[in-house]
Amino acid sequence: MSSWTALDEFLTTDPMDVGCDRALEILHLYVDLLAAGEDVQGRYPGVTAHLAQCGPCNEDFQGLLAAVAADERPM
Repeated sequence: MSSWTALDEFLTTDPMDVGCDRALEILHLYVDLLAAGEDVQGRYPGVTAHLAQCGPCNEDFQGLLAAVAADERPM
């Protein structure tokens, strides 16, 4: 892979990507639905697309998901 190809891939945005503001606005719902076994990719494809491309938002997502999983463990 050339450096130009890598740069093009980095700069390419999925047209379904909702962006950081919208993704973070509903991230808590996305995590709750995912934890409940719902089809979040089908329900919120733009958020799924965004989380696949945005490292900082994905880190927030992973943190919330870990918190929900920890909260659901029996004590």
